[in-house]
Amino acid sequence: MDENRSDLRHAWLHRVLTEAFDVRPLAGDASFRRYFRVRQGERSYVLMDAPPPHEDVRPFLHVREWLEQAGLRVSQLYAADIEQGLLLLEDFGDLTWAVHLGSGGDAAPMLADALRQLHRLQASAPTVTLAPFDLARMRRECDLYLDWYLPCVAGFTPDEGQREAFHAGLHQALLQIEALPRVPVHLDYHSRNLMLPAGGLPLGQIDYQDAVAGPVTYDLASLLYDCYQDYPEEMRRQWSREFFTALPDDLAAAFSDFEQWHRLLRLTALQRHIKAIGIFARLAHRDGKRQFLDEIPLTRRHLFDELAFLGWAEADCPLLFCRPAAVSV
Repeated sequence: MDENRSDLRHAWLHRVLTEAFDVRPLAGDASFRRYFRVRQGERSYVLMDAPPPHEDVRPFLHVREWLEQAGLRVSQLYAADIEQGLLLLEDFGDLTWAVHLGSGGDAAPMLADALRQLHRLQASAPTVTLAPFDLARMRRECDLYLDWYLPCVAGFTPDEGQREAFHAGLHQALLQIEALPRVPVHLDYHSRNLMLPAGGLPLGQIDYQDAVAGPVTYDLASLLYDCYQDYPEEMRRQWSREFFTALPDDLAAAFSDFEQWHRLLRLTALQRHIKAIGIFARLAHRDGKRQFLDEIPLTRRHLFDELAFLGWAEADCPLLFCRPAAVSV
């Protein structure tokens, strides 16, 4: 299969670029998509290989066009073969937010730009139909924790009664999230999906093809309560307040004050971390991407911080507090 895809990729690139080029693999992501850097003289491109039927590039293309029209920094599109799942895109380089921060870079300019672009995203008029981020979806996402993390990583398989109690414990929280004002949502707005093209700002956005219509708090929760970062809470509150203060009046009116906003932001982060823990476990045990097990401890710590902040006790949702002796992370 991979050999066939390799032949397909090279044949297509020969047709598109015509002159000699060099292809090198790049890091993949949490999907079937693969990425390659294509160099041709002084020019550099990124080739996205999204093999059908596992992947469909059309949502990516539709969302990319909408975000570009909205004034967000997305990669330029140079060529596409939709049926074969091949896209030739602008190369943003290798400097992600996470890499820049890890090498001693300053978070403040990146945060300012990320919040500016996020406000622009929320104010935009989508040219695509966005799936709703609703109660049913949130429940399915929380099931990932039950179906993958608990049995595969924590060594505990909940019975039907425990599963029902888990969902009952989360129900009111999910209703509060669902009731928040709905805006366009990137869905994976975090330090590994925000790039510094040519080493500078504005930030380039990637991995936006799963955009939804969801809570106004969601993308900011993804950014400030990032599974891959551990920012001081004082900094998170500062940038949360900055974002809240700049909200349009119609969105800000849904909140009595900043404290209510920030509590709901953390509630949103709680739901996202429950999902992320389940996804990391599934990637490791279903897809063989064992490196994602390394992301679980920090995400679990974030989860426990949120539970403490929200004042949840073990009786509220026992499985979230499950710390079996068999935990292997």
